[in-house]
Amino acid sequence: MSDPLVFYTNPMSRGRIVRWMLEEVGEPYETVVLDYATTMKGSDYLAINPMGKVPAIRHGDTVVTEGAAICAYLADMFPDRGLAPPSKSKLRGPYYRWLFFAAGPLEAAVTAKALGLLAPADKSTMAGYGTFEDTIEALETAVKPGPYICGDQFTAADLYVGSHIGWGMQFGTIEKRPAFEDYVARIHARPAAARAAEIDDALIPEQQPANPQPAA
Repeated sequence: MSDPLVFYTNPMSRGRIVRWMLEEVGEPYETVVLDYATTMKGSDYLAINPMGKVPAIRHGDTVVTEGAAICAYLADMFPDRGLAPPSKSKLRGPYYRWLFFAAGPLEAAVTAKALGLLAPADKSTMAGYGTFEDTIEALETAVKPGPYICGDQFTAADLYVGSHIGWGMQFGTIEKRPAFEDYVARIHARPAAARAAEIDDALIPEQQPANPQPAA
């Protein structure tokens, strides 16, 4: 009998990425919906994630936080789903590269731009993303060859990278380049993406009003 999967989230958060990943994996899981102002900062959840943020998962006795880490973990725990290249494959390099590029430089650059806090030109070498323009150019090199980051294989890297591109274009922090629009349309056509969005969208009316942009 497999270890139970518990998913901690809010439907207006980066937890939507992990919901999609769980739907791709196809294993049964329990959802615990947390509220920003109360349960997310309560002692029970702080024992799961001391940051008091979502998403997080508990898989048996193992707790994993951070969206990219959760996606990588689930891909490795359920290798038969084909959501990561084989460990000895040459594609493992670009898989890791762009998955963690999105979690690091891309998210930092997009967040800094949204807050008006991009590093000034004379300090760009101090920022992990360098310049915003260089970050977006690098991102396009990852998705433009297509159809996916690892060639013909859809992976957790596509799910994570594509989610960030989709949100960025939706909220105006990433420009709508043809390569980005084609890529996002392709991955959002997956049945698991539609199922995940339907589940989370149905939960939104139950939550207190909040900025629709993922916030945790």
